[in-house]
Amino acid sequence: MQTMLVFNPTAGQAETLERELEVAASVWREQGWRVVLEPTRAAGDGRRLARLAAEQGYHLVIAAGGDGTINEVINGLVGSQTALATLPLGTMNVWARELGLPLQPRAAATALLSWKPRPIDLGRAGEHYFLLMAGIGFDAAITAGVKPAEKRRFGAFAYVVRGIEEAFRIRGARTRITLDGRPFRGRVLMIVIGNSQLYGGLVKITHRASIDDGLLDVCVIKGYNGLSALRRLGAILLRSYSQDPDIAYYRARTIEVTSRPRMPVQVDGDPIGMTPMTFEVVPGALQALLPPNLPEDLAAPLTNREARRLLPWIISWFVRR
Repeated sequence: MQTMLVFNPTAGQAETLERELEVAASVWREQGWRVVLEPTRAAGDGRRLARLAAEQGYHLVIAAGGDGTINEVINGLVGSQTALATLPLGTMNVWARELGLPLQPRAAATALLSWKPRPIDLGRAGEHYFLLMAGIGFDAAITAGVKPAEKRRFGAFAYVVRGIEEAFRIRGARTRITLDGRPFRGRVLMIVIGNSQLYGGLVKITHRASIDDGLLDVCVIKGYNGLSALRRLGAILLRSYSQDPDIAYYRARTIEVTSRPRMPVQVDGDPIGMTPMTFEVVPGALQALLPPNLPEDLAAPLTNREARRLLPWIISWFVRR
């Protein structure tokens, strides 16, 4: 198995990072995998390295870091036959938690040995692909306000502090949302467009999302100020959002968002710009290693036809191992 391990040197504690990477790599090498370690040194390196791996015929790219590192890697792998996996070494590790991957490096590396490749959907926000979700408004403003040094020092607590600060400043924006050609208007604080379910590693905002259904799930949180946003998030945490008239839930292939004033946008935890922006699903855009016990509501069971189509790929996967 020709594998590129792309790692973010700033993820986690620097003094333990090298040891964790070598522990994981030794697990794979013991199974005959050929593992090359490549660090990212600047923004965009993850994408560049992943694209290089796909061009050179690597079977697998493992993104070692947080969800931002994974996002760079998927933007380099999209449309290729090189599969994605992750070694969770970041702050939130949402993709790892979504799939039930252990957060301890040796255990994660061992678990990946039994996982198999499968095509999944990606979302696209403008020209940026995303694996997990896109956030518009309140959460994107929080994301933009958290500095890398704060994430490294305080972890998830850094987002809590910025969230409280932002709650005193934010105001709902007059927003037009067009879902597959159907327009809706309202005073909006936050929109979450999910390809997967878990948000921030804590709560399932887009709780009906599936990574292979050809749709994006859209949760719209309405309101006039930050206090409204906190109340709505409280309803989500208590799973009472279906009873809240200021929380709307949709599913669509294409979502267009315009607002006044313009709202910030983030994908997979990284700021990418401002509204207006168009979001769309890209079915089957990425090969990803998935566990054998993946919940059925996150990805549909393979049909016989799909299994036959994937059989040559799975056979070649084991042959190359």
